[in-house]
Amino acid sequence: MKLACQEQLLPGDSLEAKWEFARDAGFDAIELRGRGDFHFRDRLPELRRARTNGVVMPTACVEMPHFFAAFDADLRRDAIEQLKSQLSVMAEIGGRGAMTPASWGMFSRRLPPFEPPRSPEEDRAVLLAGLAELGEHARAEGVEIYLEPLNRYEDHMVNRLDQAIDLVGEVGLASVRVVADTYHMNIEEDDPVTALLDAVPHLGHVQVSESNRFQPGTGHLDWSALLGALGAGGYDGYLAMECRLRGEPAEAVASVPKFLRRHG
Repeated sequence: MKLACQEQLLPGDSLEAKWEFARDAGFDAIELRGRGDFHFRDRLPELRRARTNGVVMPTACVEMPHFFAAFDADLRRDAIEQLKSQLSVMAEIGGRGAMTPASWGMFSRRLPPFEPPRSPEEDRAVLLAGLAELGEHARAEGVEIYLEPLNRYEDHMVNRLDQAIDLVGEVGLASVRVVADTYHMNIEEDDPVTALLDAVPHLGHVQVSESNRFQPGTGHLDWSALLGALGAGGYDGYLAMECRLRGEPAEAVASVPKFLRRHG
C-alpha cells in the first residue's frame, strides 16, 4: 500500500519539511495542489529543488475556480490550458499525472432552477472534447490525466465511477484514467465495494477520506472492504489523503497511515 498526503495537510514551511514529517508518519509521497493562474508553473524552482532533495511528488490535485467542462467557452479554454501546464510541470518533476473533476460547484440539479443550461448530450460532447485534448497532451508529456467523479451536490455531470469509466473508454487514450474518491463514493455508489472492484482496471489514482470528509478512522466507511477490493483488483497506485482534519492537525495526519495499513 502506497500512501500519499496532500501538501496543505502537512506541517512545515517547505516541501522538504513537510516530507520529513510525512515520511516519519508512514507516508510514501506528497500530493501537490495545482492552483490556477499558472501558479503551479511558477512553483517549478521550488518543485525542482524538492525533487533534488528526495521529496516524492507523484500527483497533483487541481485547485482552480473553474474546470474543463465549464458552461462558458472562455473558462473552459482557460481551464484546459491551466491543466496542460500542470501536466507539463508534473512531467518535468518526474510525476505520474494530475487529476481534475469535470466541474466543481458550477451547477446542481438539487437546487433551483434544477435544469442546467446545457443538455446532457451537450455536456457529454464538452466532456469528451476536453478529455481528448488533455489526454493527447498528457500522452505527449508521458504522464496521465485522471477524471474524478464528484457527488451530486458538487457536480451535475460525472458523479459515479461507471460514468467516468464510460467517458474515459470513449476517449480511448491510455493517458486518460479515473480517480476514485471514497468520500464521493460514499454518497453516490449503491455498493462502494463492488463499484471500486469493477473500476480497478480503469483507475489511475485513489483519494481517501471518511464518510464525514474528515480523516480515515473518524466515520463509518468499511475500510477493510474498500482496501480489500483494491487489493483483489490489483490496484498498485497511490492512496492520497484528501480531507479535513478532526482533532489536533499533526496528530490527525499522523494517525492515518497506521490506521489504513491495519485495515489493508
